[in-house]
Amino acid sequence: MKVFITRKIPVNGIDLLKKKGYDVKVYPKEKPISRQELINGAKDADAVITLLTDKVDDAILSKLPKIKIISNFAVGYNNIDISSAAKRNIMVTNTPGVLTEATADTAFALLITCGRRIVESDEFMRKGKFIGWDPMLLLGTELKGSTVGIIGAGRIGAALAKRCSGFGMKIIYFSRRKNEYFENKLKAKKVTLTKLLSKSDFISVHIPLTPETHHLIGREEIKLMKKSAVFINTARGEVVDEKELIKALKAKKIFSAGFDVYEGEPIVNKELLKLKNVVLLPHIGSATFETRSKIAEIAAKNVIAALSGKKPPFLVN
Repeated sequence: MKVFITRKIPVNGIDLLKKKGYDVKVYPKEKPISRQELINGAKDADAVITLLTDKVDDAILSKLPKIKIISNFAVGYNNIDISSAAKRNIMVTNTPGVLTEATADTAFALLITCGRRIVESDEFMRKGKFIGWDPMLLLGTELKGSTVGIIGAGRIGAALAKRCSGFGMKIIYFSRRKNEYFENKLKAKKVTLTKLLSKSDFISVHIPLTPETHHLIGREEIKLMKKSAVFINTARGEVVDEKELIKALKAKKIFSAGFDVYEGEPIVNKELLKLKNVVLLPHIGSATFETRSKIAEIAAKNVIAALSGKKPPFLVN
């Protein structure tokens, strides 16, 4: 059987597939694969391992008659037309649970970096502007005693809350469901989104992208934030109305923001690049050797199960 992988992934995942005797082909270029290249590479394949950058819609699926499974190398799968895949009896899988700690680390790193203006300070030094200690130089926000508002009480939100608790931060959260761990272990309080936005010193987004969460944070929501607020997004770019957030950052209506994801990714709004009060990361939330290797293993095991006539461990449709 043939497996097509749309980008180079950690070798442990590829080795698992080859050990099963599969004919494995990997797209060789270090850039997102084009639609036509995806079709050309996968047209004779029994399985495809895709990335979040690969938009797999009905038009593409119609050109892949042999495909039995699309194994997404990610937790999210909004890049794949799930209903169309189901209609064509194509299994779709993801890799949940594995990137929790790495992504929470990234969110917390952004929280500290934005709050204490670390990137600005580094640039200040490199430009030779430092002439001595100054009591008013690059003042930021202290973590201890501040309030962090966590939007989304899933695995990653909980992992971030645990880190924030260790730094003496007060925790409030917004979620459809009550999270007993948040409340019993971390003394967190469930609040409305309106209250979270108006009361938080730091705000971090940890919800999936769905039709309901698209632009959940828009113009009116941004208006509720404190002028001193630090906003972090490591979830999905489209959860936030980026243009409205940029307006607020330009006008200094919020203190700063940290991004690991972008609306319209991989294209980044040029206005963001001009702002000093933002920190921009290239979607590296799960970018540790350990996590990416585990993702590769799970993606491969999903394929192996499907091609062996078994139910994949992480079937989403």
